[in-house]
Amino acid sequence: MKIWCCFCFGEDQDSVGGMTNSSDEASDNSRLGFRWGSYGRERADFEEGKVGDALPTWEAMVGVGSSSGVRAVEALGFYEEPSVTSENLEFDGASYNKRAKFYTDILECNPTVISSDADNSSLPATSCYNASSVPSMSSTLCYTHMLNSSGVQNPYDSSGGRDDEADGSDTSKIGTLETRMDLTDDLLHMVFSFLDHNDLCRAAMVCRQWRTASAHEDFWRCLNFENRAISIQQFADMCHRYPNATEVNIFGAPYIHLLVVKAISLLRNLEVLTLGRGQLGDPFFHGIAECHMLRSLVVNDATLGNGIQEIPVNHDRLRHLQITKCRVLRISVRCPQLETLSLKRSNMAHAVLNCPLLHELDIGSCHKLADAGIRSAATSCPLLESLDISNCSSVSDETLRDIAESCVNLHSLDASYCPNISLESVRLTMLTVLKLHNCEGITSASMSAIQHSSMLEDLELDNCSLLTSVTLNLPHLLNISLVHCRKFVDLSLRSLKLSSVTVSNCAALHRISITSNSLQKLVLQKQESLTKLALECQSLQEVDLTDCESLTNSICEVFSDGGGCPMLKSLVLDNCESLTAVGFCSTSLVNLSLVGCRALTALNLKCPYLEQVSLDGCDHLERASFGPVGLQSLNLGICPKLTILYLEAPNMVLLELKGCGVLSEASINCPLLTSLDASFCSQLKDDCLSATTALCPLIESLILMSCPSIGSDGLLSLRWLPSLTLLDLSYTFLMNLQPVFDSCLQLKACKYLKDSSLEPLYERGALPSLRELDLSYGTLCQSAIEELLTCCTHLTHVSLNGCMNMHDLNWGFNVLQNRLLQNLNCVGCPNIKKVFIPPAACCFHLSSLNLSLSANLKEVDVACFNLCFLNLSNCCSLEILKLDCPRLTSLFLQSCSIDQVTIEKAITNCNSLETLDVRFCPKICSVSMVSLRAACPSLKRIFSSLSPP
Repeated sequence: MKIWCCFCFGEDQDSVGGMTNSSDEASDNSRLGFRWGSYGRERADFEEGKVGDALPTWEAMVGVGSSSGVRAVEALGFYEEPSVTSENLEFDGASYNKRAKFYTDILECNPTVISSDADNSSLPATSCYNASSVPSMSSTLCYTHMLNSSGVQNPYDSSGGRDDEADGSDTSKIGTLETRMDLTDDLLHMVFSFLDHNDLCRAAMVCRQWRTASAHEDFWRCLNFENRAISIQQFADMCHRYPNATEVNIFGAPYIHLLVVKAISLLRNLEVLTLGRGQLGDPFFHGIAECHMLRSLVVNDATLGNGIQEIPVNHDRLRHLQITKCRVLRISVRCPQLETLSLKRSNMAHAVLNCPLLHELDIGSCHKLADAGIRSAATSCPLLESLDISNCSSVSDETLRDIAESCVNLHSLDASYCPNISLESVRLTMLTVLKLHNCEGITSASMSAIQHSSMLEDLELDNCSLLTSVTLNLPHLLNISLVHCRKFVDLSLRSLKLSSVTVSNCAALHRISITSNSLQKLVLQKQESLTKLALECQSLQEVDLTDCESLTNSICEVFSDGGGCPMLKSLVLDNCESLTAVGFCSTSLVNLSLVGCRALTALNLKCPYLEQVSLDGCDHLERASFGPVGLQSLNLGICPKLTILYLEAPNMVLLELKGCGVLSEASINCPLLTSLDASFCSQLKDDCLSATTALCPLIESLILMSCPSIGSDGLLSLRWLPSLTLLDLSYTFLMNLQPVFDSCLQLKACKYLKDSSLEPLYERGALPSLRELDLSYGTLCQSAIEELLTCCTHLTHVSLNGCMNMHDLNWGFNVLQNRLLQNLNCVGCPNIKKVFIPPAACCFHLSSLNLSLSANLKEVDVACFNLCFLNLSNCCSLEILKLDCPRLTSLFLQSCSIDQVTIEKAITNCNSLETLDVRFCPKICSVSMVSLRAACPSLKRIFSSLSPP
C-alpha cells in the first residue's frame, strides 16, 4: 500500500510504468497543439523588448497537462528539479490518473510577464520568490499557483472528467496502489496556519484540496516580496487575488516606485507597508494619503524625490513611520496620530514635525541636522517620551534644556557621541534611561544634573574620558555601566534597587562604595589600582575581583560576617598579588578562589559551609587553618612551604599533602576521612601520625612514602585504623613491620617492604587479606622471593621491578596449591636468566606477565591457560621462547634478538593472538611477515619497523 503525493513521482516512475519515448512525446506535442516555433518567435521578441504589454498566458504557450509543458518551463528558466522531467512523465495505464493530477496542478498556474511601461524595456520573466539565481520549481510556484483564480479549467480536474472517466481496470489497479487521506477543510486550515509561504506553496502542489486550502486569504494577509524579482503584472495579480491583504513588503524588489503605486491603489485595507532600495517620487507620497487604513510605513535605503525638493509625509491615521538611511534634503511630517518616528542615518538638513501625539523620536546619526533643527523637531512634540540624538555632534546643552522644558514626560534619552554636552543646568526629572557613551563633555560636575533625575533606572557612562568620580544617590537606579573611563578614580553608589554594576578597564579606579539591597553579582575584574572596597549589599551572592592587584588584606573584613555581605556565596580573588594574610569568618561562603596569590603566607578560614577552595599558585603559603569548614576534599600539595596545618572538616574524605616537605606540625580532625596522602612529608613525625589516626578512624588508604621521620611508634598507631587496606611505606627505612602485621589485618596492598620484614608474611601467614604487594627495587634475596611467591597464594598483584638479587623464576620443581596471582611485573631485573612456569605451577589466574628490560633473560617457557598479555621487549639476550597460552592476545618482542623460526613455533599454539610487536628485531625481515601470519591465522596486527616487501 502506498500514499501518493507530489514528492513520490521522482522515485517510483520505473516501478509503476514504462518510460515514454521520443515518439510518444512527439505525439503528445501534436495532440496538445504546442507550437514550438511560435513560442520561440514570441520568446525572441520578448527578449528584444518588442512585446508591448504582455506575453501570452501560460496556457496559451503550453498545452495544460502535457509532457512538453515541462520543457516549456525549462525554456523559461523556471525549472531545475531533476525528479520532474519530460522523460519520466507518463499518461497511460493505471498511473494515468495519479500523475495527471499532480502535473496538471503544476501546469495550470498562470504567471504573466509584462513590460513596466512604454518607456522601459520589458521586465524579465522571473520567479516572484527568487532574485539571486534561477529558481527551482517549488520556489517558482510560490505565488503563481494562486494567480489563476478560475479562468482556465484543468483538463484533469473533476469538471474536465479525466479523473472520473478512467476504465474499470485502471480504477481497480489504483485502488490497490493508492490510499487517500481525507482531511476536512477546517482541519487543513488549522494545520496550514502553522506554515510559512514557501511551505504553503509546496503543499499546494499535492492535490486540489490542498491547493484550495493553502490559497485561503487568511494565510496571505502579508505579501512578502523582499528581495524578490517580481514583475508588475505578477504583483498586480497577487493584489487582485488577495485584495484584503494588510501587509506588503517590497524591499529590494525592482521598480518599487511602480509596485508601491499598485499596492496603494489595489489594497484598500493595507495597514503595513515596507519598501526600500530605489527612488520614490511625489506620486508615492501623495498617494499614501489616500491609503486610509495605513498604520505603519517603513522606508529604508531609498532616495526620496529629486534630492532638492521638500518631501511631505501627510497622513491622518499613520501611527508608525520609519525613514532610515534615506537620501533627502528636507522632510516635512504632518501626521496627527503618529506615535513613533525614526529618521536615523538620513542625511536631511531640515526636518519639520507636526506630530502632537508623537511618543518616540529617533534622529540618531543625522549628521547634517543642525542644533536648531534638532531643537525645533523635539520641542514640537510635547508628549515625547523617548528621544535618540546619538551621533548628532551639533547638539548643545541649550537644546537639552529646551527639550527638558517642553517634553516634561521624557523618559529615555540617548545622547551618546555628542561631544558638546555637559548637562549643565539640565533638569530631566522624569528620565528613567540615560545613555552617554563617548561624551567628552561629561565630567564629575555633570553628576549633579544626573542626581536630579530621581526616577533614573539605567545609566551608561562608557568611554567618558574626562569623568573622574561618580557619586549618586538614586533610589530607583537599577543598572550602571562604567567601561573604559581611563581617568575614573572614585565610585560611590547608593540605591536600594541597584541590581547590576558593570565596571571594567578603569585603570585609575581605587575606591568603590556601593549600598544596595538588590545587587546579587558584582564583577570588578582587572581594576589594577583598586585598594578600597566598601559594600553594604544584603543580597550580594557572587563577587569577582580577579586581577585586582592592589587589593590589601582589609578586603577580608568586607566579606566576613558583619562586613555588609551576609548572603555572599562565591568569592574570586585570583591573582590579587598584594594579599599576604587572608582570613574569612563567614557562615554563608561556599566557594573561595585564591589562585595565583603568590604573596599569600597565612590563611585562616572559619566557614562551616565552605565546599570548595582553590589554592593553585599559592606557593609561599606557610600557615593554614581550616576550621571548621565543609570541604570534602583538599589538595595542599601545591603549597611546598606549608609548615603548620590545622584542619577541622567534618565532611572531608580525601586529603592530599603530597610534597609538603617542610610540614612539621599538623592537626587533622576529619572523622570521615578515608584517604590520606602524605608522600614526601619528610618532617612529619610519629606524634602527628598518632593524633591523625586517633581522630580519623575511617582511613582506608594511607600513603607515607618518603616519610623518614615515621618510626615504630607511628606504626603502632595504625591499630586505630581497622579499615586500612592500602599502606605505602616505601623509602621510610623501617625494619620492624610487626606493628603492621599485628594491627592491619585487613591490609590488601603494601609497597616497598624490606627483606627482613617479610618473614611474617610467608612464615606465619600474616596479613591474610593482602592482595597487592610491591617489592620493587628492594634487596630481597632469591630465596625470600621464592618463598613469598610459594606461600602467599592469596596475592593477586606482585611487583618485583628492579630486584637485583632475583636470578630465575622457576616454578617447575614442586606442584603448588592454587594461586590467585593475576599480575606479575619483573621489569628491569638484570640478573634474571630463565622463566619457567609450567601447568603444574597452578597459575590459573595469571593474565599479565611483564619481563621487559631484563637484558640477560635467555629462556622463557610459559604454559598459562588464561595469560593474555606478555611483554618481553628489550630482552636482547632472548634465544628460547616456548608458549602454550591459548588465550594470549598481545605479545611484545620489541628489540629482541630472536629469530623467525623460534617466533613461529612459539605462536603456533596461541590461537587467540591478535597483536604481535617485532619492531627493531634484527633477525626479522620483511618477508617474515607472511610466514608469521601463516603460523598464527588469528593475527590482526603486526608491528614492524621494516617496510613491506
